[in-house]
Amino acid sequence: MEIARQTRDPVHKPGVPPRGLPALKLPEKIRSPEIPHRLGWLNYWSAAAAQAIGFPDPSRDADLLSRARRTGAGGWVVRLTDTPLDLDNPSHLAALMRAYERFPEIGGRVTSR
Repeated sequence: MEIARQTRDPVHKPGVPPRGLPALKLPEKIRSPEIPHRLGWLNYWSAAAAQAIGFPDPSRDADLLSRARRTGAGGWVVRLTDTPLDLDNPSHLAALMRAYERFPEIGGRVTSR
């Protein structure tokens, strides 16, 4: 629920996201359908989505790659943490924040690479 509360729109849904998480755009405001709307504990990124966000970059994504697997269609299933995401756990919140920092395109927070 808290991750869903990250979605903001100046007119329709103003406010500040919880826990210092970044504000995400409404899905219809994201520039490309390949860009994921948000991050969660378990993420599926199609080959096109992975390319759009720049995943994987072996030099930057070693931690994520240790919990990721490639699908037969070239997409990726990526877990942010070993156990389900618990935002009351400081290490889980930090992992989520690191992932948002690594992928600024997610949620439409940047418009071009």
